[in-house]
Amino acid sequence: MTLTKYGWKQWSCITVLLSIPFVFFIWLGWWFGVVAVVALWLALVSFFRNPWRRIPTGLADGTMLSPADGTISAIERVDHHIAIDGEALIIRVFLSVLNVHINRAPCECTLKEMIYTPGKFLDARTAESAQVNESNLLILDNKGEPLGVRQVSGKIARHIICPLKVGDALLQGQQFGMIKYGSTTELILPRPDDVDVRVKVGDKVRAGITIFCETN
Repeated sequence: MTLTKYGWKQWSCITVLLSIPFVFFIWLGWWFGVVAVVALWLALVSFFRNPWRRIPTGLADGTMLSPADGTISAIERVDHHIAIDGEALIIRVFLSVLNVHINRAPCECTLKEMIYTPGKFLDARTAESAQVNESNLLILDNKGEPLGVRQVSGKIARHIICPLKVGDALLQGQQFGMIKYGSTTELILPRPDDVDVRVKVGDKVRAGITIFCETN
């Protein structure tokens, strides 16, 4: 278990700030205060945890892994999505403040385009938030076919991180950014009729491990 590089400014700042009362309480011998500071530090930096993951290998072609940790909040079909330029299937994951917030690539792919859209910061648990909140859409090339991964801010999460550049290649399960605090991540797939969904609303999923679906 390590702390993600995507949040180093935050967790390093937290560490420096809490070190002051920590040292002060030790100097005074106030052990209750020491314990309280350590507990607070663990609670705050745990958001930036980066657990080691063994990415599955030998998967069938067309297998998509979850791009985020959290709970499946919606599986819906739309007549048109910009990422696909046509009919698409969207699998949406809600991330609470308790989840790991690092995003991972659902498959081996290359970034074709990235579209940032400013917006509101509604509670990520609401259906409306997926439509109007700040978001970052990654349009990816998967062996000549488009797919999308969309990072959506929430009421608390107001900082989307994605250091990728157009042309960057990703391996399946590779980390590519995070959304700080509660938020939503979507996987957008083409040809909905050819997608065998392996999850359902309410399922708990883990980025780079849980199989979302298989495409034909």
